[in-house]
Amino acid sequence: MTQALIVIDVQNDFCPGGALAVPEGDLIVPGINRLMEEAETVVLTQDWHPSDHSSFASQHDGAAPFSLTQMSYGPQVLWPDHCVQGTDGAAFHADLAVDRAQMILRKGFRRGIDSYSAFFENDHVTPTGLEGYLRTRGVTRVRMVGLATDFCVNFSAVDAARLGFEVEVRLDLCRAIDLDGSLAAALEGMRAAGVKLSDG
Repeated sequence: MTQALIVIDVQNDFCPGGALAVPEGDLIVPGINRLMEEAETVVLTQDWHPSDHSSFASQHDGAAPFSLTQMSYGPQVLWPDHCVQGTDGAAFHADLAVDRAQMILRKGFRRGIDSYSAFFENDHVTPTGLEGYLRTRGVTRVRMVGLATDFCVNFSAVDAARLGFEVEVRLDLCRAIDLDGSLAAALEGMRAAGVKLSDG
């Protein structure tokens, strides 16, 4: 059992009709479910913000959603309020086969720092604990799918590669926000980090 499937943030707020909808975000669910059926280890990540999270534009006077600000840890996109703890928007998509998961990792729950990556907060230092979980399970290879390609999938894949895991991103089972060229930059960055990009 050396390979894990990591399913990134397939939650209502990132699907059509949600607060931070990724175009066609719901279309990847059937394919992800099929992958989960054959995966040895399955981890789901879940964005899990307090209602006053510092990455929300609503917490910054006069700031528009999708604008950029500087935090103590570096540049931060200010998002519409999304995936607030305990809300329907934070719940997994109803069709996602969550029972296949052996672990659900919640991230972004610290008010003062966002967390795109499944492995680290956005300071790139504070760990989520996922690396330790995978190491103790004997995992050396990870396959990633989910939302969004250019943010949480990208950051997770690059961190996993940096930590020494063999990483594959299934682009056919991801969807992107593509904010001001963020998708092209993410694809280039993942390739540079040694991440394998595939379409199935």
